[in-house]
Amino acid sequence: MIGSLQRVDLRKVWPHEAQDFTTWLEDNIDELNSVIDLSLSIVEREHPAGNFSVDLVAEDELGNPVIIENQLERSNHDHLGKLITYLTAIDAKAAIWIVSDPRPEHIRAISWLNESSSASFYLLKLEAVQIEDSQPAPLLTPMVGPSVESQEVGETKKELAGRADIRHRFWTQLLERARKKTKLFADVSPSSRSLISRGAGMRGLSFGFNITKRESMVALSIARAAESENEEIFDRLEKSKQKIEEAFGEQLEWQQLEGKRACRISKQFSLGGYRDDEEQWSKIQEAMIDAIIQLEAALKPHIDRLPMYIDRLP
Repeated sequence: MIGSLQRVDLRKVWPHEAQDFTTWLEDNIDELNSVIDLSLSIVEREHPAGNFSVDLVAEDELGNPVIIENQLERSNHDHLGKLITYLTAIDAKAAIWIVSDPRPEHIRAISWLNESSSASFYLLKLEAVQIEDSQPAPLLTPMVGPSVESQEVGETKKELAGRADIRHRFWTQLLERARKKTKLFADVSPSSRSLISRGAGMRGLSFGFNITKRESMVALSIARAAESENEEIFDRLEKSKQKIEEAFGEQLEWQQLEGKRACRISKQFSLGGYRDDEEQWSKIQEAMIDAIIQLEAALKPHIDRLPMYIDRLP
């Protein structure tokens, strides 16, 4: 014969959160250890953290502090804020939040924290259950915690943020140098993207710099909404290819980009990219600036002679 599992009101088992549940968890920390990937021992209850106190501060097997915040009710923003505040106040390596009813937005928030910080965050749902007339038993269910996948996502985010910072510094330096030689990019601000550009005097056309980890490029991009317009402009300019390349001083890449509606006329460099030693940036930047000046001078007369009806196409 099999009995039925019933849930019991948490407040009937632990009437007071601090006096009953927290003290019970202090004495029964193995109940928590059994459902998470840590081996904790309790160090102190109501540990001071500035003007506040943490429900429980534990140590993991390596002696790192771990905070435990209990909430015998639905998760709320106040306790999420406390969790983060306490963790930073005592420089803990992990934070555990035990609630009776985790809101979806707080599950997502804890997932985000695991992806975006060096600490580990756990959110657990607490229930009390019994079979018929048996004594109530705790049921702790992990809702979200750190994982290899979240750590990998976190590392990817950090890498992307690092790239953005490097590119912003690269463009800041390049634009400062460019303003000494040309007004073409005088009103352009640094970006964290791989491309910065400015209009070429006709709708959908722009001159731009592009930088990758190891390569750099200057280009005229032809990127209107209609592919047919881009192709017409590209074809008209390509008819003057010889004159344009003579004015530029060397051959250019003429590309009707496969799988994209845009077209591009470019000069690519193998001098390096933003991942190269910053001492080499000045050489790369000077080459790009000189090339964009030459490219604009070579192409602008031909752009200006394009039929006016092209710019009025819908």
